Amino acid sequence: MPEGHSVHRLARQFGDVFLGSTLSVSSPQGRFAGGAAVLDGHTLVESRAHGKHLFLGFEHGLVLHVHLGLYGAWEFGGDGTFRVASSIGAPRKVGEREVFDDGGAPVLYDGPPAPVGAVRVRLVGAHGWADLRGATTCAAITDAEVATVLARLGPDPLRNSPGDRETFVDAVTSRRTPLAALMMDQKVIAGVGNVYRAEVLFRQRTDPWSPGRGVSAVLAGQLWDDTAAVMSDGVRDGRIITTPSGYWSGGSALPSPNEAHFVYKRNGLPCRDCGAAVAMTELLARKLYWCPLCQQAG
Repeated sequence: MPEGHSVHRLARQFGDVFLGSTLSVSSPQGRFAGGAAVLDGHTLVESRAHGKHLFLGFEHGLVLHVHLGLYGAWEFGGDGTFRVASSIGAPRKVGEREVFDDGGAPVLYDGPPAPVGAVRVRLVGAHGWADLRGATTCAAITDAEVATVLARLGPDPLRNSPGDRETFVDAVTSRRTPLAALMMDQKVIAGVGNVYRAEVLFRQRTDPWSPGRGVSAVLAGQLWDDTAAVMSDGVRDGRIITTPSGYWSGGSALPSPNEAHFVYKRNGLPCRDCGAAVAMTELLARKLYWCPLCQQAG
């Protein structure tokens, strides 16, 4: 499932290529035909993300609300002025991915190609198009309904609005729930997924099984700050990279995939810092990775 940095990159990409444009909206698959009909022919005036939710606002007060879930992905294409990632999404068998295709000379754009597969919604502007497949949520909603969605979510470290850090600290330190579960609870912190959860807890040398109420406000604040920092890096890089450059064989270049994380999907391998075997178990149907030595309670 794409984590929050990917959805923020999507929001930025939609803003770059479609904001202020009147869009043709359709549902080639047919499952979103009613929603497409009420958005078709209207102008995109807002593109924003909160956590893993994308909101595309139109000038007549309706909003396209998308949550990609485990299988959702956006595909983009267009003319030579339409310089964007060609695919952002999370095919479950592949893992989070963002694909760029900048090769070849610009071609004459005379509209999008025929849809391939189950395209839930297609947005078409003067210079390019975007296709959505496989999303958990795809709905045309009102601003009031957007507010209802946001009310169910915790603060987003990529928005980091005034008071968000304190809200997170209070939510963590008032619960008996293990930190590993709290860091994945979208009502506590919006946008964090399995990778950022494991990596931030390791970077802060924090026992994932510690109950939230047993954690100091100082440590909870550090978890928020580090999450905001590494997720901001993800928005910049288009990848989740949580290891500093000193851990990379390439020096200052971006790391290879097997050097980008401390513990995520490294179960059984030696910890990069202490050499102990990285542990893995399941918590709430998601895999949790941690170093049993570096992240001891205490």
